Amino acid sequence: MSPEQMWKNLNLDRTTPPKPAGAYVPAKRAGELVFTAGQIPMANSKLVATGKVPTDVPLATAQAAARQSAVNALAATRELLGSLNDVSSVVRLNVFINSTPGFTDQAMVANGASELISQVFGQAGTHTRCAIGAAELPLNAPVEVDMILQVAANPPRL
Repeated sequence: MSPEQMWKNLNLDRTTPPKPAGAYVPAKRAGELVFTAGQIPMANSKLVATGKVPTDVPLATAQAAARQSAVNALAATRELLGSLNDVSSVVRLNVFINSTPGFTDQAMVANGASELISQVFGQAGTHTRCAIGAAELPLNAPVEVDMILQVAANPPRL
């Protein structure tokens, strides 16, 4: 199944990336790579959760927030490229978790994003990853995700 077909099967085909909250673009292509900006778990213009993991945001909710952040990063990629079918490989996933001191299950939170990537891209979705605890994140979001994806050569001319 193609990434676009899987995107539709997961009912994500109507997802639009959140508007940037600053002076940046949601995704940018550089040759064969697409870099996404950090995406927080916005859905319908609202954060799906706020606060620190696990004190304010339980693990399962944080995993869902990581998934939503990855959805937003993929939506930004899709908007830039026109289709997720143009992605040949997901190279890198960075997941920042707004953690309380002593919390060490950042990798478990990041799995929410990684599992979505695997669902959408199959084998092409295998990626390297960092799961990093952060003291604070924008808007008190529990998670922020960015990614690097490889696409076909011959980028469009500007």
